[in-house]
Amino acid sequence: MTAGFLRIPRLALAAAALVGLAAPALAQTAPPQDEGNSFLNIFKYGGTTKPPEAPPSPDDVYCPIIDITEGGSSLQTLAGGTVRTQIRLGQISRSCQPGPNGSTIVTVGVQGVVLLGPGGAPGRFNAPVTVTVKNGTQVVDRRSRQGAATIPPGAASGSFTVVEEGFIVPAALARDFEIEVGLGGGGKPARAPRRKPAAPPADG
Repeated sequence: MTAGFLRIPRLALAAAALVGLAAPALAQTAPPQDEGNSFLNIFKYGGTTKPPEAPPSPDDVYCPIIDITEGGSSLQTLAGGTVRTQIRLGQISRSCQPGPNGSTIVTVGVQGVVLLGPGGAPGRFNAPVTVTVKNGTQVVDRRSRQGAATIPPGAASGSFTVVEEGFIVPAALARDFEIEVGLGGGGKPARAPRRKPAAPPADG
């Protein structure tokens, strides 16, 4: 054996060669760890840690324009066949906020005016307002409220305001719903049951 050289078995050399070839391959196939790699986070997020998920912006929430129900923009009350008051809708507004689990929370505000008619007198008057949130024929929520207007002596009109909060639209309809506002009740009044005609008396 030549002095100064150490003889290494061939099996050991082969194993070392395999390890050397396998190491680069493993390094290439290992998935990157974005959250745990501060170096990559600096380039992606501007800091060493991944920032928390931002909450949804109210500007991204679908909020449809309010529709006025047919015939619901004005309402008259009569006294002895003469117009006592005329109620009219004024400004209408709505706001939509992101809710839990993808839902949408809707708030509706209604302003209106009560005008005295020939048969009216100053006083306090109620203005029935109905707000409906729906999807086609499916009613999500419907509320009827009384707005109060006071007409003092010497005046001919008074204003009222109704604000309804907390309409919840489920996530399945959050991108496809409508808002309706109208004066009066939310539906047609129920008809009184017809009385059956009395049976004719039996022949004695």
